[in-house]
Amino acid sequence: MCFGSFATLGPAMAPGKTGKSTGPLEDPSVTLFREYLRIDTVHPKPDYEAAIQFLERIGTDLGLTGKTVDLSPGYVVLILTWPGTNPHLRSILLNSHTDVVPVFEEHWTYPPFEAVKDSQGNIYARGAQDMKCVSIQYLEAIRRLKTEGKSFARTIHLTFVPDEEVGGHKGMEVFVQRPEFRALNVGFALDEGLASPSDTFSVFYGEKSPWWIKVKCMGSPGHGSRFISNTAAEKMHKVINSFLAFRESERQRLKSDSSLTLGDVTSLNLTMLEGGVSFNVVPSEMAVGFDVRIPPTMDLKAFEEQVAAWCRDAGDGVTYEFFQKCMDQNVTSTEESDPWWKAFSGACSVRKLQLKLEIFPAATDSRYIRAVGHPAIGFSPMNRTPVLLHDHNEFLNEQVFLRGIDIYARLLPALASVPPLPTEG
Repeated sequence: MCFGSFATLGPAMAPGKTGKSTGPLEDPSVTLFREYLRIDTVHPKPDYEAAIQFLERIGTDLGLTGKTVDLSPGYVVLILTWPGTNPHLRSILLNSHTDVVPVFEEHWTYPPFEAVKDSQGNIYARGAQDMKCVSIQYLEAIRRLKTEGKSFARTIHLTFVPDEEVGGHKGMEVFVQRPEFRALNVGFALDEGLASPSDTFSVFYGEKSPWWIKVKCMGSPGHGSRFISNTAAEKMHKVINSFLAFRESERQRLKSDSSLTLGDVTSLNLTMLEGGVSFNVVPSEMAVGFDVRIPPTMDLKAFEEQVAAWCRDAGDGVTYEFFQKCMDQNVTSTEESDPWWKAFSGACSVRKLQLKLEIFPAATDSRYIRAVGHPAIGFSPMNRTPVLLHDHNEFLNEQVFLRGIDIYARLLPALASVPPLPTEG
């Protein structure tokens, strides 16, 4: 699911695939953004070391204190800190991930790691929206505020974490259990959101629970020329029909109610099929995998009972197991009485930003932050922008990027100046 002045200004990139400079000087924040995009942190072998060194360089330039936390070999969290004037107060956490998803380069107009900028100012690169933009926007907003001589009561921490794009199991999920995370004394966190094609800005106060379910069907084997009874394939057919009938009912519910977003319904997709050894042999075992994303409004226990019923109805020898089963359904308060939300929404109101509150349709590292008791909002300031996260030709316009810095330069003072809460004395 990002300001101030540099000693050196970087050149703009001319349209085309070469990435060579032929145009006028560009805003130094954009130059920095494009430099980050050119660091290849794509799975399955992200260059985390290069990304951390790049971010550490910026942190040093900004006068931020920095430390790294080794979670496991090759998996490092960078923490940059802008101390507040009252370190006893809970801090503001600005989180972003350094990894990006793979690309199918043949479908891209420009090479996905050259950060080409076209004549309209659109910057094409993997990570342009998800979420290297936000990382640089955080840093450049802090640059602007520090240049203006600002200081705030609450400490601001920036965390740059690995592994988010493959589940965060070696990243944020581990990090939130570490003493280094607890030492951050987090009060409120910002993390990634999504682009919005409309004038509104999407704000995510919760996430779906991702469940990956594998259903195994056992049945009678035999020769492919015979009508074998009680086959694994017949049972699988019933299982698939049950799951996909539910999928269609949720799709129709979303389609028929304009007040609903994708985050309000359960999405379900068949993603894997396994079974068979030969064309002329009826297999004794087949398996099917489903990716299910469940909103926090659904009763998780009741839904698992439904899954169990679908399997029972398919016949004997049908079992299921979970490869991922997130049970956390925490959501962040968006009540005006909540001091964090009041600060966030108030700063947006000053900028006349139209906010659309949503449940995130997929999953981000915010779920791990909420799970350990901290309010977190997913927000990427990209409106009037097509949603291209994980898609071909992912891009972000430089003016949208620069406006995002302006927005964070308003948000951070509001959040870091929230008065002491009752729990803080």
